[in-house]
Amino acid sequence: MDSHALAAQTSETGHIEHAHPPHLRHHFETVEQQREAASFGMWLFLLTEIMFFGGLFCAYLIYRNWYYPAFVVGSHQLKIWAGTTNTGVLIGSSFTMAMAVYSSQVRNRAALIGYLLLTIVLGTVFLGIKGYEWHDEWEHHHVPGLNFSVSDFVHTSAAYPEDKPLPLDMAEKTQVYFSLYFAMTGMHALHMIIGVSLLIILLAQAWGGAYTDGHMTTIENFGLYWHFVDIIWIFLFPLLYLISRHQ
Repeated sequence: MDSHALAAQTSETGHIEHAHPPHLRHHFETVEQQREAASFGMWLFLLTEIMFFGGLFCAYLIYRNWYYPAFVVGSHQLKIWAGTTNTGVLIGSSFTMAMAVYSSQVRNRAALIGYLLLTIVLGTVFLGIKGYEWHDEWEHHHVPGLNFSVSDFVHTSAAYPEDKPLPLDMAEKTQVYFSLYFAMTGMHALHMIIGVSLLIILLAQAWGGAYTDGHMTTIENFGLYWHFVDIIWIFLFPLLYLISRHQ
């Protein structure tokens, strides 16, 4: 088949049909149109995610305003080193994800595979640290429910001296803090698990030669998702870990 046959084919009806790139879906006319539609769909999806997490943030801010002293007490039970480390890990993963997108754009297959692998490792490290935190909170009975206990809480407010137990109402309000803490970090971790799982699929496809052939829409859109999840943590960290840390 000569170069003209590669560019166009004659159908049975006699019309000229231009050859489409293999990654162009049949309901799109051009690659650019397909890319714009995919990007628009991703931004719509992220908008729904913003509304979802926005509801959690609103609930947090309302209860924090009502039970601020209890939220201070609850926040000071968290391991700030773990939250700080995870923040650094996710910032690093945003960089490696951005470099993966760039590697796809410049068609550097080896770099794409390397940066995707690094992003997977960093995402897994984040989940490992968060899992350690949750296990520690379970061991100390900080998980809301029948076994919830404040007996080992560190008192940080002058209104509640360290040599006296928390009042019953304060203990109940602190449980509200931990309910929101587990709800918000749990949903974030679920998004991280989904993200790491998708990264493994993308890595396998990149290993097979995908995403360095000019078709980078999937990598670019996943990058938006990954950066969004990282940004959510950037808000969660100070709201949950740094309440009145200056005291």
